[in-house]
Amino acid sequence: MTEYGYFLACEDHGPNELVEQARMAEQAGFTSLWISDHYHPWNGVQGHSPFVWSVIGAISQATSLPVQTAVTCPTVRVHPAVVAQAAATSAVMLEGRFRLGVGTGEALNEHILGGPWPQASVRMEMLEEAIGVIRRLLTGEEVSHHGRHYTVENARLYDVPDQPVPIDVSGFGPAAIELAGRVGDGFITTMPDVEGLERFRRSGGGRGSGQGPAFAGTKVCYGADRDEAVRTVHRRWPNMFLPGELGQVLPTPAHFEQASQLVTEEVVAGSGLPCGDDPDEHVRALREFADSGFDVVHVNQIGPDLRGFFDFYRSDVLPRLKD
Repeated sequence: MTEYGYFLACEDHGPNELVEQARMAEQAGFTSLWISDHYHPWNGVQGHSPFVWSVIGAISQATSLPVQTAVTCPTVRVHPAVVAQAAATSAVMLEGRFRLGVGTGEALNEHILGGPWPQASVRMEMLEEAIGVIRRLLTGEEVSHHGRHYTVENARLYDVPDQPVPIDVSGFGPAAIELAGRVGDGFITTMPDVEGLERFRRSGGGRGSGQGPAFAGTKVCYGADRDEAVRTVHRRWPNMFLPGELGQVLPTPAHFEQASQLVTEEVVAGSGLPCGDDPDEHVRALREFADSGFDVVHVNQIGPDLRGFFDFYRSDVLPRLKD
């Protein structure tokens, strides 16, 4: 049966608020947490971007829920050896309830050190090598690696969890999904993508097993006034509706704000994203992921009424999804 978690958006909330949301999610009946890993928000209205690893440490002391990054880019901004240490510490603090979600990233977060932003095929090559480095380091053994993109010399992690940290890979296009199937323990996406999930399975889906878990994330905007909810989405998250590869190549929040001028309220209203307080609409959207074969779906609330959202899901949505 599909399980339902909560998606913590680091772009939209400060660190203390995220920890409190994690507590509220557990109390509402969500069974796991996703958390984004950004250096910048998508736009100035969102206006946040705390360091994800500090927040995970705080969450580990505030809830008993499993946590997964969605997703970390271990290739440009942060060296994979450092990501391995962060993942190992998170897994120890969460007593094994941690999964490392990884992807090829966006220029928005990864170009900040001034280096080039590689084309997609190179980014996927870098990600595959990075995953190999991270897995070796997570064993606790000393590692030296001299690869095409990364060098590691005499590195050893002294605090590692008892069990290996699962590494799940985000994929949207065919090549990225096949990479996820080849090297990932599980699959991450943000759409009820039946074809993509089947491609992941055919590509080995779980390091050759074809049975790796599939995780999805989606957004909603709970509120008593549907029109106001649509306006809230349009104001805070118009970047979700930008086409093509813009999300991967635009370098600053200001560029996203410029491009998002093309997104209208009518686009948001007709997108199918649940807006308002009709439980049927929310249940229908989430069941689409379940019907597509996803094992876990993480839901993010857009907008300020977090307490209303968690009460609504506790009483009117999550019980129906268990039927």
